[in-house]
Amino acid sequence: MAITKHTKDFLASLIEYYTSEAPSYRQIAQSYSPEVTSIEDAAFGIIAGCIYSAFLRAYENENRTVELDDVQEFNAILKEKAAVIKNAIKKAPV
Repeated sequence: MAITKHTKDFLASLIEYYTSEAPSYRQIAQSYSPEVTSIEDAAFGIIAGCIYSAFLRAYENENRTVELDDVQEFNAILKEKAAVIKNAIKKAPV
């Protein structure tokens, strides 16, 4: 089964929200220094994890099972927006 339009719109709003909050997530990632060598990559991972968690909750709320093709489509959507997210992290105050 494919991701519904409603869920795609939800993902788009999540990506927009977390991108706008990138400075906060960069700050969280910085708190793991020096164990984390790339603050930007760590912040991206935190943001991606938050979006993925919300994606899974959306399926749970709809009483749907997440199938492999849904996860693959999610990954494609996130990968398509990865540069936007990374750019917001890079522009965040240090």
